[in-house]
Amino acid sequence: MSATTSGDYVIRAIRADEWEVVKRLRLVALRDPLAGIAFLETYEDALTRPDSFYQERAARSADEPSDARQFIAEATDGEWVGTVTVLIEEAGTTDWAGLPVERRQGHVVGVFVRPEHRGSGLIKALFDAGVAWAREQCAERVRLLVHEENPRAQGAYRKAGFVPSGVLVPFINDEAENEVEFVLEWPS
Repeated sequence: MSATTSGDYVIRAIRADEWEVVKRLRLVALRDPLAGIAFLETYEDALTRPDSFYQERAARSADEPSDARQFIAEATDGEWVGTVTVLIEEAGTTDWAGLPVERRQGHVVGVFVRPEHRGSGLIKALFDAGVAWAREQCAERVRLLVHEENPRAQGAYRKAGFVPSGVLVPFINDEAENEVEFVLEWPS
């Protein structure tokens, strides 16, 4: 497993035996004030999931080959301070929202950086690792969805090279609101 260093952080994929830390970081993320528009599950729902859920999630990410990979940013003291997960979506299938997937692509989910580490360029380093992995999986592009009322996240995604595609998806928690698709494409 390769890791890169970005400033005071090591960016790397998680290991299967790290499921407890995966669970702890997810619970921290779901306590964030913007969690209600950033994630599709609540803190309470995540708390009730059995340990086997997190064990399977970590194992799936660590498998080779895999259709998902979770990357974390680890500070010099060993604390996990950020994460992104990239899922591979296959052309000809439908995504979680029921929309057709037109090409093999990466789908970034579960983006979180602890508040005291935001604004440090850490999110770009996490995205760089996730995008590189998606390219190794022969993805033609990477996409993500962000709530229309989350300008801070949108700004961070733009800094990482993502741009709005023009696609809007009804927000699963409130269909009167939308999520905006952002994409990062590369020449074929």
